[in-house]
Amino acid sequence: MSERKDADAKKKLEVFGKGILEEVEKGKSPTFTTLSRSRSNVKYDEKAGVLMLGKNPEERNFVNVAQAKRFMQTVAIASKCYKFINENLHTSIRGLFYQLKYSLGEDVDENIFNEQAESNPLIEDLEVSLGVKREDLNLNANRKGVLAGNLKIHDTFGGEHQLIDAAKQGRSGWAIPSDVDNEIEFTDVRAKYVLVVEKDAVWQRLNEDGFWKKENCILISPQGQAARGTRRLIRKLADKGLPIYVFNDCDAWGWYIYWTIKTGSINLAYMGKEIATPEAKFLGVTMEDIERYDFLKKMTMKASEVDIKRAQDMLQYPWINRHKAWVEELNKVIKTKTKLEQDTLQGPKLTFVGDYIREKIAAKRFLP
Repeated sequence: MSERKDADAKKKLEVFGKGILEEVEKGKSPTFTTLSRSRSNVKYDEKAGVLMLGKNPEERNFVNVAQAKRFMQTVAIASKCYKFINENLHTSIRGLFYQLKYSLGEDVDENIFNEQAESNPLIEDLEVSLGVKREDLNLNANRKGVLAGNLKIHDTFGGEHQLIDAAKQGRSGWAIPSDVDNEIEFTDVRAKYVLVVEKDAVWQRLNEDGFWKKENCILISPQGQAARGTRRLIRKLADKGLPIYVFNDCDAWGWYIYWTIKTGSINLAYMGKEIATPEAKFLGVTMEDIERYDFLKKMTMKASEVDIKRAQDMLQYPWINRHKAWVEELNKVIKTKTKLEQDTLQGPKLTFVGDYIREKIAAKRFLP
């Protein structure tokens, strides 16, 4: 079974707390050091193919008037997470906020936190500083994503072990949790590849058609932008040697979803290799499809200003413009001011979506 990582997180929290106490006992001002998560400290690691955090440090000092409150808030979060681990209880980042949204005392007209926007970045500070994920601190992120395919899931939850067969989840599929590392293991993976489908409606179409059974693949939908748990799961399946194909819209949103899966994102650069899958390939839909499938010429939509602006911005990113095929694709969008949705592939017949995917994979017509 998968080993729990919260034991390591608990030890790191203890070291963090003891370090603060030792500084106080020595008459020193306690400090807290993390890495800057500013955009200027996010780097593209060309060798790894992922966005990663740089090494610029950021220090907070308790006796610094400008930093004292954030220092105190960070310690309060660490203390609560330590308590959650000891109690073997979990909550959301929203739940943590309410656990700490209380007054500092009768004589102090001040709350520890007034808005969740104050606590969220400090959770990320702890993740970076301690080298753990929030899930290891018993904090759940939003759960979003669904899966079907030939694999089994061993899940220990609420003290009970459950064996889940992802091939027997019917029309709904298996809901992907935010934590796919602690007390959960994926076994009997007999699929040939993973197909990530942007839209849940198209995932349902493929699921009803039994596409994943016929093609022996694992069918995942992030249901829009991929949540942390879904991205982490895709990474874990890639680690098992499965090719990862991403099937999205040819528009700003579809591109963004793909590249956060492939290289990670600026916001989560501190998770680097744990959440990115650089070996992923973009299956479609693409501007090239308009020439290959005649019916699509009547199915295009006018690209919005957002789509055009995103395409122009992407041409400036070194992790994208290093790929000639993507430069050509984005320039086509800018020049023709058109876009395509994956739903258009249902135009000739509902089951054509599956035919399209099979043909693309067989011919290896992907964008890198």
